[in-house]
Amino acid sequence: MALSIAKRQASEFIETDVVCVGAGIMSATLALLLSELDPNLKVTVVERLEAPALESTGPWNNAGTGHAGLCELNYSVEQADGSVDISKAIKINEQFQISRQLWSYLVEQGQLSDTRAFINSTPHMVFVHGDDHVNYLRARRDAMAGQPLLASMSYSEDAAQIGQWSPLLIEGRKGNEPIAASYDPTGTDVNFGALTRSYLNTVTERGGDVIYNFDVTDLKPSGDGGWLLRAAHTGGGHGIIIKAAKVFIGAGGYALNLLQKAGLPEAQGYGLFPISGQFLTTSKRAIVARHSQKVYGKASVGAPPMSVPHLDARIIDGEKYVLFGPFAGSSPKFLKDGSLLDLPLSLRPHNILPMLEVAKDNLPLVKYLASQILLPPSAQEASLREFYPDADLADWKLLAAGQRAQIIKKDENGHGTLQFGTETIVGGGGSIAGLLGASPGASTAVPIMLGLLEKIFAERIDGWRDQLLKIVPTWGKSLNDDVALARATMTHTAEVLGITPPVK
Repeated sequence: MALSIAKRQASEFIETDVVCVGAGIMSATLALLLSELDPNLKVTVVERLEAPALESTGPWNNAGTGHAGLCELNYSVEQADGSVDISKAIKINEQFQISRQLWSYLVEQGQLSDTRAFINSTPHMVFVHGDDHVNYLRARRDAMAGQPLLASMSYSEDAAQIGQWSPLLIEGRKGNEPIAASYDPTGTDVNFGALTRSYLNTVTERGGDVIYNFDVTDLKPSGDGGWLLRAAHTGGGHGIIIKAAKVFIGAGGYALNLLQKAGLPEAQGYGLFPISGQFLTTSKRAIVARHSQKVYGKASVGAPPMSVPHLDARIIDGEKYVLFGPFAGSSPKFLKDGSLLDLPLSLRPHNILPMLEVAKDNLPLVKYLASQILLPPSAQEASLREFYPDADLADWKLLAAGQRAQIIKKDENGHGTLQFGTETIVGGGGSIAGLLGASPGASTAVPIMLGLLEKIFAERIDGWRDQLLKIVPTWGKSLNDDVALARATMTHTAEVLGITPPVK
């Protein structure tokens, strides 16, 4: 059972097998998997805020897209010859299918009862206009044709057909500019906050401990192969010391700081590039009743991949909303509830040069982020109307999205580069690990944590193999290379989760 904060004593000493820092989707996924694989393992989760999933995992801090490579164009890169490389889109889809298998397993085991609380069918679309973008989307369609995991996708350059898929995109649209769209009915909207809460409830029911309002401020080797963590109560007063054999740091933008404090050589050279964002949102019945898709477009020149504009249907705690954005911005914070000193305090002799090189090499991105901060409401409305021509800004309100901290690291030539995605850092002979980066992290949390288990529990992974295959039957296989297996797996998980199955 999770212990009450009120029962914590000054400088209390806690001993555990595995401690997860941060109560977001990553830590919750790892804790849940460990509870499935070995119920005797003592797992402790420590969170600096008063509840789980209040940072990037929270439903209002992300777009809720079940990232599957169906609509996110940054996973489908146009080549110099005009062709489109879809290999990353396929990889992301493969990973999402693994997440769906865990969720289906949990539903079948009676551990996830209300699937509508965390996943809902929401078609994924791409909408573009202009000759160049239409040519790109057509080439993307051609590359995806015949791929087993992407076989449900349709494509059209006909306004009437696009209007049937998503009427708000076409109504009020004027002019003869070429347009095109792709449409996949198997897309989903996912509330990762609800999933996280459910996971952690299961962990505590199995004897795990989730501690809120404690901020891990330091960690060091314990001398016997494990780690000692010091955590301070965020309200002041007493602290706790945790001794753990294994440590996972899933603290979002604060993970790097803790990896640095642990003195891991594997973390040297890494830095973070923080990016903030905002969404326009509406719950007006006349809008939400007529828009039930996630519609992505092409990013503006100089924009980071996570700033690709999209008009998203959302279901959050049973209520329907439509979000548009994000409008990117710049802040030195690494977390939404972080500090303005996060960026300067992350500087170390080993990462200053890579971070300066990234700033120099990404001046268009820096300029773009600065311009977004000063974006007036009229410009936000104009951007919205590129998707929804009849939009009225009076129907929408602006809200802050989660803070993202993108990875800065050295390339093979020792030059600092900006990375988009996630990366795990493992040190201490497999006794400590941390996750850096952002999107599409939440959607791919299950394969990321399965991969981490192979690194930090290498001596036990073979003994867990049979149970892992019950949880994720296709673990270690490539679905896109097996048409029958892909269709059977997607059909089964769709039936269990109550979402749209692949098109026959």
